[in-house]
Amino acid sequence: MPKMKTKKALVKRFKKTATGKIKAGRPFRGHLLSGKTGNRKRALRKSTVIADVEQKRIKDLF
Repeated sequence: MPKMKTKKALVKRFKKTATGKIKAGRPFRGHLLSGKTGNRKRALRKSTVIADVEQKRIKDLF
């Protein structure tokens, strides 16, 4: 049976770390930014590690 193809949308949004965890950008950064403080907007620039429950679901699609 052939291998399952990689979901290209996931490859664009997520990245695997060296230890096998999955990183992603943070949401709430697209619009309506005038209501958010500068401190909050700076914090949203950083990527975050996805929760373990979600990682299991996403790893199958990589």
